[in-house]
Amino acid sequence: MARFIFITGGVVSSLGKGLCAAALGSLLQARGFKVRLRKLDPYLNVDPGTMSPYQHGEVYVTDDGAETDLDLGHYERFTGVPARKSDNVTTGQIYSQVLARERRGDYLGATVQVIPHVTDAIKAFVRADLTDEDFVICEIGGTVGDIEGLPFLEAIRQLGNELGREQSLFLHCTLIPYIAAAGELKTKPTQHSVKELQSVGIKPDILVCRAEQEIPKDERRKIALFCNVREEAVIPALDVRSIYAVPRAYHEEGLDDEVCRHFGLDTPAPDLAHWDYVTQRIDEPDGEVTIGVVGKYVSLLDAYKSLAESLAHGGIANNVKVKVSWLDSEIFENDGAIQQLEGVHGILVPGGFGERGAEGKIAAVRFARERQIPYFGICFGMQMAVIEAARNLAGLPGAGSTEFGSPADPVVGLMTEWSRGNEVERRNVESDLGGTMRLGAYPCLLKDGTRVRDIYGTESISERHRHRYEVNINYREALEQAGLLFSGLSPDGELPEIVELPSHPWFVGVQFHPELKSKPLDPHPLFTSFVAAAVEQSRLV
Repeated sequence: MARFIFITGGVVSSLGKGLCAAALGSLLQARGFKVRLRKLDPYLNVDPGTMSPYQHGEVYVTDDGAETDLDLGHYERFTGVPARKSDNVTTGQIYSQVLARERRGDYLGATVQVIPHVTDAIKAFVRADLTDEDFVICEIGGTVGDIEGLPFLEAIRQLGNELGREQSLFLHCTLIPYIAAAGELKTKPTQHSVKELQSVGIKPDILVCRAEQEIPKDERRKIALFCNVREEAVIPALDVRSIYAVPRAYHEEGLDDEVCRHFGLDTPAPDLAHWDYVTQRIDEPDGEVTIGVVGKYVSLLDAYKSLAESLAHGGIANNVKVKVSWLDSEIFENDGAIQQLEGVHGILVPGGFGERGAEGKIAAVRFARERQIPYFGICFGMQMAVIEAARNLAGLPGAGSTEFGSPADPVVGLMTEWSRGNEVERRNVESDLGGTMRLGAYPCLLKDGTRVRDIYGTESISERHRHRYEVNINYREALEQAGLLFSGLSPDGELPEIVELPSHPWFVGVQFHPELKSKPLDPHPLFTSFVAAAVEQSRLV
């Protein structure tokens, strides 16, 4: 029977609850347990799919087509367990379910209330779609004290009572700030945060305390005394040189030991050699390369979280440090700005939506193509590469995307129809924005003798998608005659998935998002190959 660990956060946001959940999951895996990780988000949006990246960071997409919180990316990267639709829920989804049931008459005329109807729906979500997991780790988004989080806290309080201590554990992430003027770490914010949690009926079993400096034993004892936990259950969480050093750091502070003690489990210490290997490669690289990422959300790097990690994974695979130069695509719409790309060893144009910055991305593509610099286009970045090739190689100066209007040559257009299993999904320009994209994992067939076929080493692949527009297959012949090869297509041959320039040292555009499948212990082959090409480029410069 599954044991449930509920992770809450207090004092401030961005304490690293998601990272804590992911690291704890990997530690329990290393002890031989099967884990599952879930995220409960208190916001009212049905999913993060229609939210600005500036609001919520990147949208993480699962194989089964859910648009989810970016923390699910941490979960997958640390544990390798593929996330599913049933691993992320929002207040919007919960209320939608409850109201749909009320409309159907499922409540038999009862007054629909937060307790028990909303909390019951949350509890049902937490316990649903499980098989033989030993541990289910549930992270509650937001900060204790936020009004929108109260139904979730009430639901997990009830679950704790229903499951009993033998099957449930409450872990609270908090902050121990350092006041430089006083030269002291302050425990009072943590005390208040725990008091807030206790006011809704939840007593934490473990405290994970973020701090910039070592927490002295006396301070840990004080926290334990005032917060009513064991001294051994006060776990310091200090800043580390890399997020992949977190599992080792938490283990050395006794986090997984304390979890096992709580549940009465006697297991051997975890073997963390794989994490030590990763951190050793991060700490002692053989060299350094610079990748220029030309995007439109570069002022908030969480918008490209999976991308940044995937580049790091490519660095680990090649034993080099990848330095990322984040560049706003709009600047390249000005004369002379393109020279900012002079010093990079590779150029990557990531996904995005909308016309803003598009011409700057096209300029970056042209620079990479003409200067023979390794180029990697992802989703929107592939579409911009195709438009650039159409304009400057295929003699179609009016080439563009219908996303931005009505170009003379619509080489990129709205996807109106595609297959998912035995069903055909259809969209038009009037469709809602939410949940109407091509989402999730789809197969792709690779052409013999191409670069991507060599990179993957297989004929058929499956990658995750998140897009509403697609390269127009009707322009394939004209583009291939100009030198742009369509090297990956959907199984029916209708949807272009990958393009490449055989005449270029490394020039690949993909319609899907390979960054969503890259892991530190299993780097994605495209990122491994791209960084390897950047290493080669650095030797030529």
